[in-house]
Amino acid sequence: MERRNFVKKATLSSLAGVIGADIVFGANMPLGITPLALQDPDPFKLFDINKDMVVLNDKPWNIEARAYLLDDKVTPNSCMFIRNNGKMPVDIDVDAWTLTIDGESVKQEKTYSLAQLKSKFKHYTYQLTLECGGNGRSEFNPPAKGNQWTIGAVYCANWTGVRLRDVLEDAGIKDNAVYIGYHAADTHLSGDPTKEPISRGAPMSKALQDETLIAFQMNGEEIPLAHGYPLRLVAGGWPASVSGKWLKRISIRDKVHDGAKMTGTSYKVPCEPVAPGTEVDEKDMCIIESMPVKSLITYPKSGAVINTGKKMEIRGHAWAGDLEVANVHYSIDFGATWDSCHLERPVNKLAWQHFKAEVAFPKKGYYEVWAKATDSKGVSQPMVLPGWNPKGYLNNACHRIAVKVS
Repeated sequence: MERRNFVKKATLSSLAGVIGADIVFGANMPLGITPLALQDPDPFKLFDINKDMVVLNDKPWNIEARAYLLDDKVTPNSCMFIRNNGKMPVDIDVDAWTLTIDGESVKQEKTYSLAQLKSKFKHYTYQLTLECGGNGRSEFNPPAKGNQWTIGAVYCANWTGVRLRDVLEDAGIKDNAVYIGYHAADTHLSGDPTKEPISRGAPMSKALQDETLIAFQMNGEEIPLAHGYPLRLVAGGWPASVSGKWLKRISIRDKVHDGAKMTGTSYKVPCEPVAPGTEVDEKDMCIIESMPVKSLITYPKSGAVINTGKKMEIRGHAWAGDLEVANVHYSIDFGATWDSCHLERPVNKLAWQHFKAEVAFPKKGYYEVWAKATDSKGVSQPMVLPGWNPKGYLNNACHRIAVKVS
């Protein structure tokens, strides 16, 4: 509405200023017509996503899935959450796209074209789980600022590319290397070309992990623009913000990377537990690394109705950052008792694992089915919201669905 009102009152020169170019035949534009460049795009058509996806924000785009949309073992593009910090790049020239390796701790700065990356290094394909660090933020109280994700900011896709380790080693890594930081082609919402919307990174141990990829394909096809076309860093099991889209440069640092969204309190939680609502100084915050154990019931939809005497199949996925999931249990009595689910092994390290169970209900009435995963170190999901933190990160409380037996 605000945009339409602006267009009604605007002059041709002001419209041209917003669009960023002269409206060449603007004098002929019919009265009341809004230039297409200023019309709100339809995200469902723009990103070719399922009509049941939930749009949280459009400046920048932030879109999440509903639990039942994530039932596939490998998540299709149509059901993947989208998390952007700035404006997506436009007019991408793939033939001219390059990746530069630089930084204080690189032995020799090197630049590779896409063709060189694909021809020089061996290709690998892994299923990798990416979850927004703020997934579940909407449940925190006092509320935390930011996109109010519920449960759908997670997916697991097949990523194909070259190992980051191979590329870094080709350029040469000095002994004093501590961290890598990425730099991308997206632009700041303010339009200021000197500002990066996001430039995060990871310790060398994560950068050199076999499964950390410089990817150029997702699910066997070119990466969609919203997910980083034509080149993306993918570091599964850590906050998805570590997996930089539209990748242009990687710096090998001799210190913890200090790019945008690495300083301040972004993607950090208190190093020690704090009371809800507490203000926490930056020096007392720790960078989020491996994501906590978590599970999601993807079938049936919450609100399912079944007949008395019938069993109901449940299924879903579980993941645990850098670790494996050891077991998944379900409860129909609000956690008083738990029964085990059948759990599959991961296809590869950092892929989510699939679980299922046949659930029986003793009589008519309302039930909730809760799922609880336990990782390979014996740490289980909390039944309710875990420790509060100022930014609303790392909510790995048990997922639950409502069921009525009639």
